[in-house]
Amino acid sequence: MQIYLALGATDMRKSINGLSLIVSEQFELDLFIGSLFAFCNRKRDLVKILYWDENGFCVWMKRLEKDIFRWPDSEHEVMEINQSALDWLLHGLDMRQAHQLLHYVSAG
Repeated sequence: MQIYLALGATDMRKSINGLSLIVSEQFELDLFIGSLFAFCNRKRDLVKILYWDENGFCVWMKRLEKDIFRWPDSEHEVMEINQSALDWLLHGLDMRQAHQLLHYVSAG
């Protein structure tokens, strides 16, 4: 399974349609191949993950009450990571310590 992070902050008022447009138009990635697309807000306390599940889109959301996500900023727009790095990130840890970041994806 491929996992993509939208780097920097995303407007979390966006739901399935808005997040789908970011993935398909801005990142030029295929929404329907079973990949996970993760987004984080400016305060770094909310993550949404968009994915296609056989016959429809799903959005999974996690909000931290006392901590922040160690969400990466970069000059790139999107980064592909592995499951281990996502697990670290969702637990509020610095995913760079997971040692297995894969690569940045060129968008546009």
